[in-house]
Amino acid sequence: MTYLKSRRFIGAAFTAITMLSITRTITGNGDLTSTVTIAQALVFASPIALAGLAGIWAERAGVINIGLEGMMILGTFGAGWAGWQWGVWAGVLAGVIFGAIGGLLLAVAAVTFGVDQIIAGTAINLLALGLTKFLAILLFTNAPGGGQAQSPPIKGEIPTFTVESIVEPLTSLHEKGIFFISDLAGILAGLFYNLSLLTIITFLLFVMTSYLLWKTAFGLRLRSAGENPWAADSLGVKVVQFKYAAVVFSGMLAGLGGAYLSIASTIYRNGNTAGRGYIGLATMIFGDWRPGGTAAGALMFGYIDTLRLIDTGNQNVKGLILLGAIILFAIGGIMLRRARRNSAVGFLILGSVMIGAYFSATSFPPEVAQVAPYITTLLVLATASQNLRPPAADGVPYRKGDHH
Repeated sequence: MTYLKSRRFIGAAFTAITMLSITRTITGNGDLTSTVTIAQALVFASPIALAGLAGIWAERAGVINIGLEGMMILGTFGAGWAGWQWGVWAGVLAGVIFGAIGGLLLAVAAVTFGVDQIIAGTAINLLALGLTKFLAILLFTNAPGGGQAQSPPIKGEIPTFTVESIVEPLTSLHEKGIFFISDLAGILAGLFYNLSLLTIITFLLFVMTSYLLWKTAFGLRLRSAGENPWAADSLGVKVVQFKYAAVVFSGMLAGLGGAYLSIASTIYRNGNTAGRGYIGLATMIFGDWRPGGTAAGALMFGYIDTLRLIDTGNQNVKGLILLGAIILFAIGGIMLRRARRNSAVGFLILGSVMIGAYFSATSFPPEVAQVAPYITTLLVLATASQNLRPPAADGVPYRKGDHH
């Protein structure tokens, strides 16, 4: 099984880099696979990845966590408030604690009192949004460097690392423009350039989640609470405790994602999350409720955000249009091989439209890049929905002693 997964990962990575290389060669745009682009994409992807990971923990235990956005908002405020007074690491800790409080509220409402999980999560989002705005006015208005909608600057910085012995030769190789090889070099160099310690922690949390949930007895019991809690209860699993632990830890992860946002921008600011909690939910579904796929989805969002923000000559978005067309043609070809002709024709037509747009337009507005990840997620859901499998009891209310 591990060998098969490794082959699939290598195959997917090879395909993705090949598509990027084709796009870079046609457009002549080195930004698509440059060291700086990949490094910045990791920064943008990390908070989204943490939100997606938070969703995995809650939903694998059978609790839908629509409140991820609110828990991230609480994390951004906690980091700004504590980081301004006691330093950046106090901000990280406060962000995690504030997120955990949001997770605890959801657990009490959804697990103990059986409130509809969608309604409970939405209420947490609204509560967090209103509460943090009120507290910002109360605590930051008269603070030096603060205001009604933002905190004073956070003290200190999270350490970053650059492995020069790896980055310099790979960056030089990227600049040569060799098909595939240079693009691979740029991507690998970006993984070791200006790497934040919080990004490393995010990666380790994904590794830990993969191990705990799928390789340990603890993970088996937690996942059983999301698949069939009544059967798990009959076998002695303390279902309620596992649901509580999963949802509170989910809040901690979302709070860490929120803290990451405040620390990256050096202040807490109202609206700093910008819907990333919801995007995290999308990456979780995109990734089939598994860490690897969720990380891939977060990287997609982070990569597109990066290209949009560094697009000084209006060429990065145009490159994304071409890359999207290549991906659609590839999916269409796969659909033809699987005898799904109607779907294949749809993808090939859409790819042709994007190719036509690429060659007929000189530039595209940045809003095109903003909607691209959402369209991609919808396409994945439309084509792979029959292969996606959420936990069987996800969102189903559980009462000890009842039978479903």
